[in-house]
Amino acid sequence: MENSRTVKKGDYLLIDYTGKLENGTVFDTTLKEKALEAGIYDEKKEYRPLFFRIYTGQVIKGIDDGVLGMREGEEKTLKIPPEKAYGESKSYLIQKIPLSRLELKNPPKAGNKIITPGGSEVKVLDSTETHATLDFNQELAGKTLILEIKLVSIVKGS
Repeated sequence: MENSRTVKKGDYLLIDYTGKLENGTVFDTTLKEKALEAGIYDEKKEYRPLFFRIYTGQVIKGIDDGVLGMREGEEKTLKIPPEKAYGESKSYLIQKIPLSRLELKNPPKAGNKIITPGGSEVKVLDSTETHATLDFNQELAGKTLILEIKLVSIVKGS
């Protein structure tokens, strides 16, 4: 008999996914083959299904909404707008900061990421001999995400 259980609020799930931007660029995946194919493979990362409980804030809202009602083994492509992902990019999170406050002797290169003294990883937009313009927005803020997901299993329900 076919498994007719569907995802309900409170269920624990295992999903495989590949996340892309609208231009097709892969930014994350749980599948080693997809990571190698996209040129984003990281040997330190464990490629295995993502385990989470639906509607508990463990994943972005677009994933919670997208998996609701799915059956085990089902595959689906979700188009997730910024408001159900990482929100819009906020201009006040782009800040010009003195290099001395960043504890840097040399200006960082635009496009690179640095770790601030507070421990945040941020993108460098611009820098001079005295200041760096940093973007504290989440890297995927303001972007629509395309997620190809497969519901591997419903681990247990509520």
